[in-house]
Amino acid sequence: QVQLVESGGGLVQPGGSLRLSCAASGSIFRIYSMAWYRQDPGKQRELVASITTSYTTIYVDSAKGRFTISRDNTKNTLYLQMNSLKPEDTAVYYCNRNPPVMTRSGPYWGQGTQVTVSS
Repeated sequence: QVQLVESGGGLVQPGGSLRLSCAASGSIFRIYSMAWYRQDPGKQRELVASITTSYTTIYVDSAKGRFTISRDNTKNTLYLQMNSLKPEDTAVYYCNRNPPVMTRSGPYWGQGTQVTVSS
């Protein structure tokens, strides 16, 4: 059974930085493309950044040049370094496979980690 545990969120001022981590267990981490997603209340969840098994990365336009996704297959851990944060980056951030893990009741999501960018 897959488990994804996100951490590293918090309150940060505009222009600040955060590094999110995602510990994955229950499956062979290295064989899957992984991604960070985010969701603001009242909005749809969006894919922010993804990384393939060959370390190819893709970013949503709003994250390009500011966010960096990486993975450590020896630790089964996914990271998201976020710099130059803006208030519009405020959301709950989730990690998952790309595409997301599916269960009988729909996509599986961890608890996420809250990122709040505010002065």
